[in-house]
Amino acid sequence: MITAPNFWTNKGLISTVLLPLSLIWVLAGQLRRMLAKTEVATLPVICVGNILIGGSGKTPVTATLCGMLKEQGYTPCILTRGYKGNNKGPVFADPAIHTTDDVGDEAIMLAFSNDVCVSADRIKGAAFISAQNKFDVIIMDDGMQNPWLHKDIILTVFDGGAGAGNRRLLPAGPLREPLNTGLARADAAILNGQDETGLFALLPKTLPQFKGKLYPDQKEVKALGEKRFIAFAGIGRPKRFFETVTSTGADVVRTLSFADHHSYSEADLSRLQQEAWTKGADLITTQKDWVRLPPDWRAQISTLPVTFRFSQNDQSALLKLITAVLPERRS
Repeated sequence: MITAPNFWTNKGLISTVLLPLSLIWVLAGQLRRMLAKTEVATLPVICVGNILIGGSGKTPVTATLCGMLKEQGYTPCILTRGYKGNNKGPVFADPAIHTTDDVGDEAIMLAFSNDVCVSADRIKGAAFISAQNKFDVIIMDDGMQNPWLHKDIILTVFDGGAGAGNRRLLPAGPLREPLNTGLARADAAILNGQDETGLFALLPKTLPQFKGKLYPDQKEVKALGEKRFIAFAGIGRPKRFFETVTSTGADVVRTLSFADHHSYSEADLSRLQQEAWTKGADLITTQKDWVRLPPDWRAQISTLPVTFRFSQNDQSALLKLITAVLPERRS
């Protein structure tokens, strides 16, 4: 996963110089879509994706959506490609036997409370899920730009703090595809957090929009108290995590950012531990980072799990949008 550079927030010199490469990127994407043969899965597919690269909150939204459908009596299975995992699947992720090296950090994190199928080939993964004869809907974590598997519903997630960045395509900006193209294919947009860039006001009025935010686990918040912490994270937008820890009342004496999906070495963790001792602090990281830690380090490092929640009205409206499609495909 690419780490977001600072120039993705503006249309400065570096971004402008890279524009010719962005043209190549968009042409390659168009060619891929033209050549792809799209297949329709036996089960309905809900895609939770994004138009920007990394850090929008797709995975927490996926987990929440899975829970919402379970409450409605559905039996969903999450389909993910298992980014950075060695097992290309299809296989059901099991935290008891798999590691993040096997199936990726997001699959492990989701599999603690959900059924998760890891498959580098989404078509094979969807067929594998259907063959179990116990699921009635597939929730695809990421894959909005995957042209091979048909999606019945596409939900595109935006981070409220990042918006659409400088609205330029990779590598000049963070867009995976032109903003208008992605929005035209989406069935709804989901905003994670406060809309700090005014993006939602610019979206098509005909596109359903739903808002929510990440909430820290209150049991863990109480456990943190007013302790001193060094917070570290290797996720798409670590600043959001650091702000969340600070909002609990904990004394965050330093923050350190690593690349998204960073694989922590013993040397990394020893350095972090040494600095924490020097400052009289403990270490804290995200749940996604925590599952990537070597097992013997996990007991020494705190984590702050978060849950994505919609407003009550938005949750009801989103469920109505989704369940209107599911019976049609299930009949």
